[in-house]
Amino acid sequence: MSASQPISVLTIAGSDSGGGAGIQADLKTFAAHRVHGLSAIAALTAQHTRGVTAVEVPPTAFLRAQIEACFEDFRIGAVKLGMLANAEVIHAVADALQAHRPPHVVLDPVMVATSGAKLLADDALGALRDRLLPLASVVTPNIPEAELLLGHPVVDAATAESALAEFVEDLGARAVLLKGGHLGRDEWVIDRYWDGDCVAQYGHPRLDLEAHGTGCTLASAIAARLALGHPLPEACERAAHYVNQALLGGYRPGRGEVLVLDHFGAAGAA
Repeated sequence: MSASQPISVLTIAGSDSGGGAGIQADLKTFAAHRVHGLSAIAALTAQHTRGVTAVEVPPTAFLRAQIEACFEDFRIGAVKLGMLANAEVIHAVADALQAHRPPHVVLDPVMVATSGAKLLADDALGALRDRLLPLASVVTPNIPEAELLLGHPVVDAATAESALAEFVEDLGARAVLLKGGHLGRDEWVIDRYWDGDCVAQYGHPRLDLEAHGTGCTLASAIAARLALGHPLPEACERAAHYVNQALLGGYRPGRGEVLVLDHFGAAGAA
């Protein structure tokens, strides 16, 4: 593999037939950041702006074939992990990551869709915690996901701060970006970062809207910036700004009230 090859970023996640989240949002984010996007589809969802109506999980052998095809031919600078529906899928992905050792892994621990639809099987939480967290360069949970992973509520700034240390010191994460959108209703949304050495907060004004695909987009933007050589704290800060800009230009393509992000309008922030 030649070092002159353009850098690629691989997303291993679920497909969103409505185009607002999942693989579709990931690839739009990669394009806005001018990196080549690759995908291995770990789940298929039938969904639109009003909810998820069906989920289909392809055989893990086919998922592994997709991943192998990408690593055989492309210069992969980072991997983004999204919806991995069950323990079998998580173990297959963890095995592939251990075999190929990509430079960066960004884990978005997708568990519940914006609509409230459950996207992670009950038996998968332990596998995600034990197999994927230690392989991730950074994990990007929202508050409900953090509560499931940690096993207790995160209700205010103090418990959010202590949750950062739990992810790194107790669960073995190398770094965590705890998203603050679900924490209170203050005028500002605060995302909190901790890697054991560097602590940071990234704030943006809270917007009065319901959006779709923000978590996917944030993790993908971090992965793209890591692949381009940015330090992790900077990658997280710039990714949060990118999501904010994409939200400001968001639009409603369906009959539901859910907003879809404007990736190419936000490309200047990438």
